[in-house]
Amino acid sequence: MKKTQRSSSKAKTVNKGAKAAKAKRAESAGKSAGKVGAKVASKLASTMASRTVGTGRGQSPGRKPPERIPVRGARKSKVKARAPQEVAAPVRNKADLAETRALAIAAMEAALDKRGLEPVLIDVSAMGSYTDFIGVVSGRSDRQVDAIAESVCMTMKAGGRPPLGREGTGTGRWTLLDFGAFVIHVFYHPVREFYDLESLWIEAPRVKLDVPPEATLSQPDALYGAL
Repeated sequence: MKKTQRSSSKAKTVNKGAKAAKAKRAESAGKSAGKVGAKVASKLASTMASRTVGTGRGQSPGRKPPERIPVRGARKSKVKARAPQEVAAPVRNKADLAETRALAIAAMEAALDKRGLEPVLIDVSAMGSYTDFIGVVSGRSDRQVDAIAESVCMTMKAGGRPPLGREGTGTGRWTLLDFGAFVIHVFYHPVREFYDLESLWIEAPRVKLDVPPEATLSQPDALYGAL
């Protein structure tokens, strides 16, 4: 009987010790879990704060937000922006203009040597045109148109000013000679009156030329055979 009471009391003592140890372990586990939770929460808060820097929320003091998103591998441009500049209009030299006028007159005289009709030299230098002088002259036939154009080209080439461009050669209707600073139009006369280029520069001054009487068409309708 006594042995049974002793064993039961010893069992109760062991159970109490086990319960106390279990409670102690649970308490220490709770404390460690609380510490780990506090560390995780602190780390998470710092991460979120670092991510929000430069976005306007949670921005750290003394740090400016980036102006643009950086691109990996991109190099910073070294090109500096230039201030806009106004392009000044080119100023024509009076001496160059006088030389160009003399060359244009020489070209018209070469046309008169081949009995060109109604020569007109128009000064368009003050009108912002593509050239300074425009010459217009007529021929009585398609062969004469080609002969006048050839005479003008040979005269200018001999003076060191060959044409920059030549269009309509061989047609006998309209030949354009481009010398850059001046251009010469050689027409079959009915075609010239049909296009009437002179009217496009009606307000531009005409350069005075020495026109012989035979270069003036006395009967305007005499050349209207066939266009």
